[in-house]
Amino acid sequence: MKQLLFIRHNFEKWEDMEKAVEDTTSLSPDETANMYIELTSDLAFAQTHYAGSRIELYLNRLAAALHNEIYRNKREKWSRLITFWTHELPLTLYQERRLLLCSLIITLVSAFIGAVSQWADPEFCRVILGDSYVDMTLENIKNGTPMAVYNSDEENEMFLAITFNNIGVSFKAFAAGLLTCLGTGCILFQNGIMLGAFETFFAQHELFWESVLAVFLHGTLEISAIIVAGAAGIALGNGFVFPGTYPRLTAFRRGAKRGLKIVVGTMPIFILAAFIEGFVTRHTDIADELRAAFILLSLAFVIFYFVVWPQKVFNNSTNINNHD
Repeated sequence: MKQLLFIRHNFEKWEDMEKAVEDTTSLSPDETANMYIELTSDLAFAQTHYAGSRIELYLNRLAAALHNEIYRNKREKWSRLITFWTHELPLTLYQERRLLLCSLIITLVSAFIGAVSQWADPEFCRVILGDSYVDMTLENIKNGTPMAVYNSDEENEMFLAITFNNIGVSFKAFAAGLLTCLGTGCILFQNGIMLGAFETFFAQHELFWESVLAVFLHGTLEISAIIVAGAAGIALGNGFVFPGTYPRLTAFRRGAKRGLKIVVGTMPIFILAAFIEGFVTRHTDIADELRAAFILLSLAFVIFYFVVWPQKVFNNSTNINNHD
């Protein structure tokens, strides 16, 4: 059978399967199983006769989505919670890897702009960070305690305040996607400008290394989680603006579902970052080598969980589908 004829013969059926994947609860277990068997049969046919074609890739992705829905809907408790972190979230991160890269680029470019602006105008930080914060920091620098802002409050109180603030920022970045992806882009741009101006401000006072060790002790996880939350917001916005072959409302729901899953996945990262900022960052007397090692360890975790592991999960899912 020619590829075009194969597509025409099955196109409506695949469209129905796409809609069913969005809500497998409307199907009985037998219907879901039959659909999966039929879909994998089409996939096997495409792999045999149209290897490497777009239709093979399409069916492979559709089969993977249905496989994940079947797996997700198993009545499990603790194991379901584990698979969310080890399988569902990483697979979603892989599917949205381009948006994650886009979020990272926006943050890096805006941080560079903030750094250049602060270097050109030493008063620029007052516009971004506020006069009161800058004056307080200048006073701390004068007193020989440039990072005193991190021990200005009691540890537990600071931990809770930072946790709620960080989670609020992540949901703000996600919700801004309702204003299209530009809304989330503005949030990321603002945070990047602040980061670049902040670090350059300390560099201008010959305290760059100290600020990096203090800020990125918790900031490696915190900033990474904001970037990931930004990808969730862009996914939400793109679902409405760029629906592709789906109806706009369906594409929006898909984007919202994926984005919300990503945002929920950042919560433990934000909590851990807040714990470090509230209880550890304040101890600036910790050896520089130890703080640098912890920053590198945090960075290694971020790269592994948000980049390497999603790729591995996707490859494993593909192999399972191919085997089936």
